Amino acid sequence: MREIKIHGIYKHFKGDYYLVEEIAKDCETLEDVVIYRKLYEDGSCWVRPLKDFMGKVNHEKYPNVEQVYKFELIEPYSKRENFKGE
Repeated sequence: MREIKIHGIYKHFKGDYYLVEEIAKDCETLEDVVIYRKLYEDGSCWVRPLKDFMGKVNHEKYPNVEQVYKFELIEPYSKRENFKGE
């Protein structure tokens, strides 16, 4: 299974972006779950099983989607990386 990055920004295959806040345990099943925040509209928090969050897109159901995984980590560009301070 792929690794998840806490505080990483992920793109959902339908196009929206989310910030992973934390990994937690479901109190009933002890299954790992992802707590993540919408980076649009109201910024609300959501929870989803880690296995599902890291899973692949169902390309039979969504044949026109190019993204492989439901949520894919993006690497935002930082201007600081190219800053040459004096």
